[in-house]
Amino acid sequence: MKSGSAAPGASILLDFAVLFLLTAFLIQPLFKVKYMDKWASIESTFIADARFLKEHWPHPRWQPLWYGGTRFDYIYPPALRYGTAALAKFYPMNEARAYHLYTAFFYCAGIAGVYLLARVAGGSRGAAWLAAGAAAVISPSYLFLAAWRADSNPLHPLRLGVLVRYGEGPHISSLAVLPVALTFSLRALEAWRPPAMAAAAAGCALVVSTNFYGATALAICFPILVWSLWITRQDSAVWMRAAAVCVLAYGLTAFWLVPSYLRVTIANLRLVSRPGNTWSILAALALAAAFMALTAKWARGRRELFYLVFVAGFALFLALDVLGNYFAGFRVAGEPLRLVPELDLALLLLAAEGLRRLWSCGLPHRRKLAVALTLAGLAPAAGYLRHPWSIIVRYPDHRDRVEYKLAEWMGTHLPGARAMVTGSVRFWYDAWRDLAQVGGGSEQGVLNPVVTLAPLQTAADADAVSAIRWMQSYGVDAIVVNGRTSREIYHDWVYPEKFVNVLPVLHDDGEGNVIYRVPRRFPDLARVVESWRIRSIDPMALAWDPGRLQRYAAALEEGPDERAVMAWDGVDAFRIRAGIASGQALVAQVAYDPAWRAESDGAALVIHKDPFGQMLIEAPPGRHDIRVRFETPLENRIGQIVSLMSAIAAIALAGYRLAIPRLA
Repeated sequence: MKSGSAAPGASILLDFAVLFLLTAFLIQPLFKVKYMDKWASIESTFIADARFLKEHWPHPRWQPLWYGGTRFDYIYPPALRYGTAALAKFYPMNEARAYHLYTAFFYCAGIAGVYLLARVAGGSRGAAWLAAGAAAVISPSYLFLAAWRADSNPLHPLRLGVLVRYGEGPHISSLAVLPVALTFSLRALEAWRPPAMAAAAAGCALVVSTNFYGATALAICFPILVWSLWITRQDSAVWMRAAAVCVLAYGLTAFWLVPSYLRVTIANLRLVSRPGNTWSILAALALAAAFMALTAKWARGRRELFYLVFVAGFALFLALDVLGNYFAGFRVAGEPLRLVPELDLALLLLAAEGLRRLWSCGLPHRRKLAVALTLAGLAPAAGYLRHPWSIIVRYPDHRDRVEYKLAEWMGTHLPGARAMVTGSVRFWYDAWRDLAQVGGGSEQGVLNPVVTLAPLQTAADADAVSAIRWMQSYGVDAIVVNGRTSREIYHDWVYPEKFVNVLPVLHDDGEGNVIYRVPRRFPDLARVVESWRIRSIDPMALAWDPGRLQRYAAALEEGPDERAVMAWDGVDAFRIRAGIASGQALVAQVAYDPAWRAESDGAALVIHKDPFGQMLIEAPPGRHDIRVRFETPLENRIGQIVSLMSAIAAIALAGYRLAIPRLA
């Protein structure tokens, strides 16, 4: 079969189904488990996010529980959160089980997807089975990454460890869709096939809508796919078809992937990763130029080399990004070592194609070498295959965990209060009910980056006074401290004893966990303030400035003796009732966003961003009943129209051949 041609559809579907079922057996407990013993895992964020969505279905515009509030769309791409929430809501089932069921399904589909890509693009059924089977049981990256190898015992496939141990469900689900998206992209690029173009765009959109590291891998390998096809076929229409796939794919994501989302995501990236460096960018450009020059000379017009060019390029650039970072500090953007599962995929595709070519030469000694290399490569899987379920450990009762107990105590005794929580308690704090915290599940979608300083400095600094001022500045009522004897996992508190005899104790469980009351003048998340005091404070930077913090906290807690009574109306709006005198204004301790609107007695009020990134509302003197609501931003409304039109176009393309006879 020629490289890049379509394999028989029936055998592909049969093999795909068989591989799915075989992989499902390898991870069988994951389909049913609710809580595992991985309480340090970030999967808690996605479980909590899905629970919030399920309880505020179908689309909350604002998420008030994390970082002082943020746009719901900003927190994470929509695919996994909606898939998990829908399972939990309509099946119904526990959100934790829904998350594991959803990610288990995509994990199995991802292994079968490796087969699909290798079979359709490479044309060899045997090589496709080898690539997919290897993806299910081994990780070639262990050869190079000693730290990852040491952290895996037995040597389970790294993509499974990333999913189960580290809780990267969105990342691995996005990786699962990637080879399927590339397969349909190949079919759409090599000839005018409207249904394939619709499937390619939908697949690429699903990759991006699931996880940005999967999207990064797509951004790396899609251009390589286009180049490989063009250089070996010399068909200029490939570029036009590629552009059409990209435009349609973006159109399908436009309802959430708006310009401000990208700006916030790039800004938040600085909170969790180091910036890129110039030499890495230059090295990447040089490698791209060399790859294009060499393949242009070697493979131009040679269709049989398409797949080899593609898998070689895919492996080359992933190796530069991941291994270059591991050994030499290479970094263009983000965290390259997060792409180790994608490196595994690229290396396995390249290895399977190399072994196929070695076998296809027909020489007995080379075939023996191919068999020997295959057996040697698969040998590390023996330990994993003897005990494939050992990595998936069910936790008997989550109610005995400190994360659950503290969240339940806060929900029962301080409902509606905003708290300062850290470590694994922070991760799981919203997994069972709506509980506001000054931090969040993970530093994504943070509208007000200054708010991230509050938990960091409170947990790491010995100064109790500054910690209290941070809490007062952001409307925190309680601080949950996990001491050295706590069963909390991360133990972020450097000085857990600093509030002893400083703050009143609300709860001490006798197991190293103490909840302290923060002194606040009024319990509400709003304050009447003297306008001049707020305006005299320069905007807080991402740097320690105790003087500015002291002035801001004093402006909120030592201002006019007038209570501003604030109450939420759902999650997208709230009311403030207060009397305001001349020269006074209101601070709402909610993250500022230009999409907030305020009105009183039918008149619109002006909202500014205050020095600490919260809302400063101007109102004329008098008593007010102010309603503040979050409106769907214009960019999202435009994006919704674009996505609707793109969906109609994709459906029309998918049904193109069915419609032709009727038109004829």
